[in-house]
Amino acid sequence: MDQPVTLSFESFWGWLQGHSNCIARAGTEDAVFYDDEEFHWHFGEVEDLKSVQILSGKRLVGEFYMDPDRVSYVQILPAESGEEWVFELVEETEDGRYTAYVFVLVHEYDGQSSVKRRIH
Repeated sequence: MDQPVTLSFESFWGWLQGHSNCIARAGTEDAVFYDDEEFHWHFGEVEDLKSVQILSGKRLVGEFYMDPDRVSYVQILPAESGEEWVFELVEETEDGRYTAYVFVLVHEYDGQSSVKRRIH
């Protein structure tokens, strides 16, 4: 991937739900949650917000909420190591461009959404 690829929040969110086992870390500018073999990711909705939770069994380890209206687009970049892919959920305002949320996955975007979850 030579140029950064962009896609809509809706496309990314639908695709991400089929790839929760592929998340290495996720968060906001204030907090980042790292995956662990004992953890699993859970997605939901609370009113107009999307929730992202990291759980150990049934115990909540951490969570954050995303406002889809803040996301202008999702930009995909390979991480410096080349072994992970960074998905920046970008908010564009009159004051500039900001990464509102970030997800790092162990593979690039393949455009395939499915009910089945991929396991790596």
